Amino acid sequence: MTARRTAQAVWEGDLIKGHGTVHGAPGALPTVNVSWAARTEQQGTQTSPEELLAAAHASCFSMALSAALGRQQHPPTKLEVTAVATFDKIGEAWKITTEELTVVGHVPGITPEQFQAAAKGASEGCPVSQALKGNVAISVNARLA
Repeated sequence: MTARRTAQAVWEGDLIKGHGTVHGAPGALPTVNVSWAARTEQQGTQTSPEELLAAAHASCFSMALSAALGRQQHPPTKLEVTAVATFDKIGEAWKITTEELTVVGHVPGITPEQFQAAAKGASEGCPVSQALKGNVAISVNARLA
């Protein structure tokens, strides 16, 4: 089964003073405003590519971890995942440098060590992590509630 997902962005003006919008084509992702300021200054009510990447990574990782725990006969009752994408200027270029995943798991019958191992494996196997591999340093902090 092949899945293709579409998002669309429209940008108006130059980089610094310009602005744009992004939305998911079928409408599940509502139209949100994007700007350079949202990337490098206070975010306010606008989003950035880094926030969207973090959202994609958090949701993908939570699914991968849920699947891994289920295969180990420890299905979670809840996984709370936060992803933080860091956007930084390296030399003359801007780059997404790190993705920090933090997960708090509500998983009956599992040890902290088993949970941490499952989280590490899920991070390595998550398709978004795979897309970032070799370009962005990914860290995982996993703990049980």
